[in-house]
Parts: sequence; structure tokens; C-alpha cells
Amino acid sequence: MHDLIIRGGTLVDGTGAAARVADIAISNGVIAEVGTVTGTAKREIDASGHVVTPGWVDIHTHYDGQATWDPLITPSCWHGVTTVVMGNCGVGFAPARPDKHDWLIELMEGVEDIPGAALAEGIKWGWETFPEYLDMLDKQTRVLDIATQVPHGSVRAYVMGDRGARNEAATPEDVTAMAKIVREGVEAGALGFSTSRTMLHLAKDGEPVPGTFANKDELMGIGRALGQAGHGVFEMASDMTPAEDEFMWMKELSAETGLPVTYALLQSPVDSEKWRDMLALTDQARKQGANVTAQIACRPTGMVLGWQSTIHPFVSRPTYMELARLPFAERLVELKKPEVRDAILADKPKDMGVLGMIMTQGYDRMFRLDQGGKLDYEPAADDSVAALAKSTDANPAAIVYDMLMENEGRGYIYLPLLNYTKFNFDHILEMMQHPATVLSLSDGGAHCGVICDASFPTYMLTHWVRDRDRGARLSIEQVVKMQTQDTARLYGLNDRGVIAPGMKADVNVIDFDRLRILAPEMVFDLPAEGRRMIQKAEGYRATIVSGAVTFENGESTGEMPGKLIRGPQASRATSVAAE
Repeated sequence: MHDLIIRGGTLVDGTGAAARVADIAISNGVIAEVGTVTGTAKREIDASGHVVTPGWVDIHTHYDGQATWDPLITPSCWHGVTTVVMGNCGVGFAPARPDKHDWLIELMEGVEDIPGAALAEGIKWGWETFPEYLDMLDKQTRVLDIATQVPHGSVRAYVMGDRGARNEAATPEDVTAMAKIVREGVEAGALGFSTSRTMLHLAKDGEPVPGTFANKDELMGIGRALGQAGHGVFEMASDMTPAEDEFMWMKELSAETGLPVTYALLQSPVDSEKWRDMLALTDQARKQGANVTAQIACRPTGMVLGWQSTIHPFVSRPTYMELARLPFAERLVELKKPEVRDAILADKPKDMGVLGMIMTQGYDRMFRLDQGGKLDYEPAADDSVAALAKSTDANPAAIVYDMLMENEGRGYIYLPLLNYTKFNFDHILEMMQHPATVLSLSDGGAHCGVICDASFPTYMLTHWVRDRDRGARLSIEQVVKMQTQDTARLYGLNDRGVIAPGMKADVNVIDFDRLRILAPEMVFDLPAEGRRMIQKAEGYRATIVSGAVTFENGESTGEMPGKLIRGPQASRATSVAAE
């Protein structure tokens, strides 16, 4: 008798093969049969009329702190994610000297907009080395599988102290010490190493992430440690400036070690075609024997601006600044007063620099997010606040103010900051269809005050497969493969991402017609009543991890089968199928 049989669903198995109706039998956390299953089980799920897929494998998250206190790993668990990889962008919490705890928290807060007070209260430090951090994670129960990487910022600070934090050049002895720590971390189970080389990533004190300016010797020395360990992905966020220099060492490192080097790729608002150059260089690197892959996003890096967000269009206006200290309920009472509205609109905003001006006065890039119950992440330029103001001869700031006041002060403005220079997704489609890219960059758990892109996996099905009306769509077979087999294989997780005998039984049963992402909402459920923006989903009939049903119709069942992944995972599918 099997533990679970999922009967009659439309199986999209993760390989890219055509969808087909099939049963799935699960025993001991592993898929036992796929096809027409004649046996019985302790439990059966009737999936008739539903789509059945592997669980989503999200390779770019920042749950490094949250994973120590939240067994559900929300919001990713609400979107059918069964595996997350954290420790990205060179930030994390191990290794950690006792006197660097606050500094590491401020680094994460600055780079990833995770409330420092929440991290300080939520994290119960019980480790110093990276292997000790893994051991702590391994002892805890959770709803899904987690994996992590060794972060450059933490390693640099651990070895070099304040010199590392200030981005001073590493000595040969420093590089040797850092390489030793990275190798130990990878040998203990980390899936790789991450670094940040972009000026967008700043600590709370405004300093770039340690490692931002690391030279080739430091990067190659650490990268070779992965080669000595025998596995590991070298992941980075980089401005790729100059791109040719970055690719030179990336190619050399990957060709020498045989290991993957992967970097984040988004359309630049300064040079809208630079991504093409990056992919051309990636192709060239691959032809020269390097394993280089670009991580891409399925929609813009879009900021959701509301009165409770980290930033909104009135955050620097003096009258509003006087109200900002009030609890939200009291602030809302004031914001509803006509005289307060008039005063805020009449104020001259304080200087916030170029980026701040875009986020507070970039009306040509601001849009209403909720269009009558449909969330529009691909709006046309003619739908912007600036266009609306021009057509109605209205003050754009007044339009924004009134939009924010909707839904009892919980209205939102959508501002696609990156990856949307030409006001459409055509370039994203090209990126997703390129053989040297992998779907990524959800940043699950991060940017709590202004972004919630952990909904990416659900958005891939709703927008790119079913709903897109401004251009070509993707097939459901393509989309499922992109966020299961493809993401899993990049990180050596060969035991998951495909529905086949012998594979890990991570499965989603989806009511595809009902699948939708709910509107974002601001909640205060982190430790220390920390703020974060969340999005839930409807349409996930069941999510299954290692054969255990963890969610049914959006609600947790209480099952906690999730594990810490230690190192690459071998596939048993071929051997089991042959038995």
C-alpha cells in the first residue's frame, strides 16, 4: 500500500514534456509510480481537472534569519515553493563573531530591507562558524526544504574585522583564511558561495557590502576553494562594470574548477540594451568552456508604495514628516483631513537624490496596481499617473495621494524601478527563452517594506501562461520546467524538480482556472512587531513535501517534513525506474 496517490490530474512533470493525464503514487517520501496506478494508498487526492506539477524550487531568497524562527517560511510556502536557497548576494549570518552580531544585522537590514529589530529579537544566536550555523538549522523543523550559501560579507568581516567591513584590500593571508572558511562551509553542506559587487547594495550605515571591490586574486582564491571541495555554485549580484573584466575572471574560474558561476541580470534603466551584451558575453563564455548562467526575473523589480511602505511619494514632504511618527490609525485620521491633504500637496519635497526623486516624483513610472481585482504588473505607459494627470489636467501628486487613501488608507502605487525601461515585458520574454538563463531573483523574505516578489512562482503561471494580453505567452510545460528542473539542476539538486519514479515527492496540485495572486498587504507579524509586505495566493489545492501534505487550499496542515539540504543531491530516478 502506498502512502498517497494523486489520481487523474493533468501532469506537467517538469521535464518540458507535453502535459498528460496520470496518477502519481508516493511511498516513503519518494515517487513510486507515475501513470495508471492500480494499487491503493492510505490517502488519495482526486486531482481531476487540476494541474499537477513538481514543487517549485526558488534559488534566490533571503530567509537566513527568518529560517531560524519561522517554520513555515512565509510567504514562499503560500505559493507552492517546496525548496528555497538562501544566502544570496553576499549577506547572511555565518560565520559570526559574537561582537559582530549587530553589525551583520545592520548589513542585512541595509541591503535587504529586513527590519533590524525583528532580526535582533528573532535570531537566537547559537553558532559562530558556518558549520555550526548549519547544525542549528538542521535541528529545527519546518514546512519545506532549505539550503544556503556561504556569504562573502560575513566571511570577510570574520577574517578581516573592520578592514574587511571597510572593503580594504585583502592580503594573501586573508584570502587563504577566507578560502578555508568557504571550503569548510561547502564541505559541511552549503550549496555554494555568494558575493555582491553592486553599488545598489549598501549596509545601513551607507557602506557597500564587504567584497564589493574584491580583486581577482580574492575572488579566484575563494572560488578555488569551491573547486577543492568538489562542488558549489559561485553566485553574485554585480553591476558588471566593466563587463569584459568581470567576465574574464568568471570564465577563468568556471573553466578551471568546472563549477557554475551565476550572476543577476536585469534590464538597466540607464542602458536598456546592456542585457543583450551580457547574454552575448555569457554565450561566448560558454563556448570557451565556462559554465556561466544569468539569473533573471519574470517581472520588474517593482516597488509597492503605500502609507506604510518604507518609501512613498510624500515621505520627504515636511507636513507628512511631522505625521510620520504617529501610529498608522492616528496618522490616517490626519491624512483624511482636507487641510492636511492640501498642506502636504503644497509642500516642497526635500532633496533625496536622483533615485529618491524617481521613487517619490517619478509619476511617469507610477501606476495603479489593483485594476478592479486584477493586479497589473505590466502596465502601459499611457496608464501612468503622469499620463492620467495630463489627460485630466490634474495634479499628479493629488492623484497619487487619493490612490493611497483608497481602501481605508491601504491603497498602493506600483513603481517598476528596474527591468521595465520600455514599459513592456518583451525583453523579459527574450531573456526567459535564452538557453543561458535561469528563472530567479524572487528575493523571498527580503525588501519587507516595499516589495513582495516571493509570488513569482504563481505569477509565472497566471501571467505568463494564462493571462498575458500584451504579447506572447509561454506554455505551461515551459514555465513549470523553468522553476523546477532548471532551478534545481543549477544547484545540483538532482533528486527533485521532476515527477518521475525515484524522485523526491515534492508536488503541487493546482486549480489552474482559479489560481490567482492576492493583493499585497502590510502586516506586522515579524518578531518585535516588525513590518513586512506579504502576498497570498488562491488556487493551490495541495502542496506536498517529501510525500506529506503540508498545505491544503491555502491552509497549513501542520505537517513539517522540511529538511536542511546539505550539498548536491543525487537522483535515484534512473535506478528506481530500472528496478
